[in-house]
Amino acid sequence: MPKRGKPARRVLAQHTFEELEASLTELGKEYAAARAAGDAAGVRECRRLAIAAKVRARAVARRPGSAEDLRARKIEMAQWLLVWLEDPAIFPAWVEIRKRRW
Repeated sequence: MPKRGKPARRVLAQHTFEELEASLTELGKEYAAARAAGDAAGVRECRRLAIAAKVRARAVARRPGSAEDLRARKIEMAQWLLVWLEDPAIFPAWVEIRKRRW
C-alpha cells in the first residue's frame, strides 16, 4: 500500500488503451485505500493524476497535425478518464463493457 498522501505513480501511462486501463485500475486501488484510510491528500493526489492525464489526452487530440487515428484514440482515452473521475469504483465494469464496442 502506498504511503499516506504519496501514490506510487506520478504520471499515468496512456500510450495504449491497455496501459491506460492498467494505470487506472491501479490508481483506483490507491484511491480506495486512501479513502478508506481517511487520507484526503492521497485522494486529491489520485484525482490530480487522473485530471492531468485527461488534460494531456485532450491536448494531443487538439494538437494541429495530429493524425486522425491518434486524435480518435486520445478522445476515447479522455472519456475513460472522465468516467474514472466521476466514479473510480465503476470504472472496471464500465471499461469491460466499453471494450466490447471495439
